[in-house]
Amino acid sequence: MDFPTTCPQCAHENRAEFADSSVHDLRCARCGARYCVLVRKQKFEVLFDLGTRALMDGYAREAVASFAAALERFFEFYVRAFALEQAAGRERPFEEALSALEGTWRHVASQSERQLGMFALAYLLREGREPDFLTPKGLGTDFRNRVIHRGALPTRAEVDAYAAGVFTLIDRLLTELGAGAAHAELVQEQAFAAHVRGLPDGVTVVFEEHPGMFRARRFGTLSPIPKPAKAQLQAAQSASGVNDARAFQQALFEQALAERGSLLRGFKSSP
Repeated sequence: MDFPTTCPQCAHENRAEFADSSVHDLRCARCGARYCVLVRKQKFEVLFDLGTRALMDGYAREAVASFAAALERFFEFYVRAFALEQAAGRERPFEEALSALEGTWRHVASQSERQLGMFALAYLLREGREPDFLTPKGLGTDFRNRVIHRGALPTRAEVDAYAAGVFTLIDRLLTELGAGAAHAELVQEQAFAAHVRGLPDGVTVVFEEHPGMFRARRFGTLSPIPKPAKAQLQAAQSASGVNDARAFQQALFEQALAERGSLLRGFKSSP
């Protein structure tokens, strides 16, 4: 996945390949100036936007894989945010808490089921209630497995519905995290600061906030969509046979896509 970036010296547009660390040390193709682009974007955001871009380009199977990975990485983000938030509440030094978190995560880093278990416990402890959305239906597990593991070729409508479900769940959990998300985001900021300290003189540092679906919800102009009450959902479903909960998810996803979809076309497009 690549994206356009502007040279701070001559304003030439260069293409940069998105790095896993969100740190990009670049040299302008026109003037040769060195500069460093630091993208404030979490892994789950990058993966979801990559899925959105694939969906817009008509690559349905590839989109499903990216959306599924985005959900898994968001669960990791949630666990990290919760652990660091708890440590801050006990006034535990950030570096000490982060070291303990990294050491603990290594035990589950290659096992997605254990990661899901850690997320479930973190949600229970933070919110005080069962994560009742962690069901095969709620996570779209059957659809995901059919596409990724059994090679099914999904329709655009199926992928739209899956993307909407993933988007709505992450959006809900981000909303519940609120300011707590900043504890996990601080980890990225510290990594950026460490990289900047090691750069040689003469390298310009550029911080960027790239367009993203969740940025539309958190920082953009996207207005909230009120979810109908349970009684309204049941009445509407009984009268029309349509699942309004799914319609709500679709509307939320489509509204975010309408705001950021055109901007996301800058990713992975031809120079």
